Amino acid sequence: MSRLAIGILGSGKGSNCRAILEQIRTQKLAAEARLIISDVFDAPILDIAREFDVLNAYHPPGQFRTRLEPAVELELVKMLKAAGVELVVLAGFMRVLKEPMLNAFPRRIINLHPSLLPKFPGLEAWSQALEAGEKLTGCTVHYVDAGIDRGEIIAQRKVPILPNDTPDSLHNRIQIAERALYPEVIGRFCGQ
Repeated sequence: MSRLAIGILGSGKGSNCRAILEQIRTQKLAAEARLIISDVFDAPILDIAREFDVLNAYHPPGQFRTRLEPAVELELVKMLKAAGVELVVLAGFMRVLKEPMLNAFPRRIINLHPSLLPKFPGLEAWSQALEAGEKLTGCTVHYVDAGIDRGEIIAQRKVPILPNDTPDSLHNRIQIAERALYPEVIGRFCGQ
């Protein structure tokens, strides 16, 4: 059985990356993590990559705060292509991708967002949902396009907002749903 070659990009703790790698390790997910890259030098996601013996790299983002410099993004494309990556998985990657990546991997870059998009794009979506008085939120896996959290929705998982919820308690429950949903969606790409 052929395994889907994935590349994971992340900027932070890597909890969703860990969930994906655990599913691969237990053979519940017919994928192979070829490369994990972070734009943050000491990001814990790189420690997780080493724990699972996955090739990993810190890739300096350049001067911009929310996106990569064009030359840096082209280098990222080269790294992913050299590793044979077929699907790019964003796991807490805090940079907006532009044409170099979008053109190199059309409809092959996915992202996980902690809300039921199109509601509450952007940062701290769980806090936005609480402040808006919502009764229901969740998480969304979507294709990445040139917008921020605007790409075509692939799948969603709902999480109820409880009367006593704080931003932390709600975020924790959303993360549980994320760790189930993301590997499930990646699994859909494995047979393609």
